[in-house]
Amino acid sequence: MTKQISSTSFTMSLNETRKKFIYTDEQLMKRFQKGDENAYSELVNRYKDKLINFIYNYVGDIDSAEDIVQDTMIKLYQKKQYYKEIAKFSTWLYTIAKNLANTELRKRKRRKITLLSQLSKDGTNFDLSSNENNVGDDIHTDIATRLIQKAINELQDKFREVIILRDIQELSYDDISSIVNVPIGTVKSRINRARLQLQLELKHLNLK
Repeated sequence: MTKQISSTSFTMSLNETRKKFIYTDEQLMKRFQKGDENAYSELVNRYKDKLINFIYNYVGDIDSAEDIVQDTMIKLYQKKQYYKEIAKFSTWLYTIAKNLANTELRKRKRRKITLLSQLSKDGTNFDLSSNENNVGDDIHTDIATRLIQKAINELQDKFREVIILRDIQELSYDDISSIVNVPIGTVKSRINRARLQLQLELKHLNLK
């Protein structure tokens, strides 16, 4: 009986000790601002994969997504004193990542315009070769994925960002409102508009 009570007490004590080391994002950020490098590492570990997924759906390229997330974490390190706890840490970090992604997309548009200008001057035509070995469901899945990604990428910026944050990242309307800096009603309206446009663009796909 005594041994059982002792074991229970030990378990309760262990659980309490564990709780002391489970910090919220905001608590970790505060520790990092005070010089705790381990807190920074924990924040990176918590958000790295989430941000890569978010940015990949934003820019459509995994290498660019990884580069942007790396830049985001550098910004987090360099700008740590700019964070104020009146905002959720996740909202603050996603905003940094989104702004960097938008910068990358603007650079792409400029490069694309320059490339098209050069090609039109050159007058060169390019033929895309087909790969006859890729057949069946794999082709359908790959094409569908590419078409969906293309349709998302072609949305206006204000529609693309909210549909990714809501339907892919599954963030709350409150968080999305803070990240894109518009009222919740506007967020919901843009999401509905984006979904409608995607439905129209992709109605020919037999998605299951």
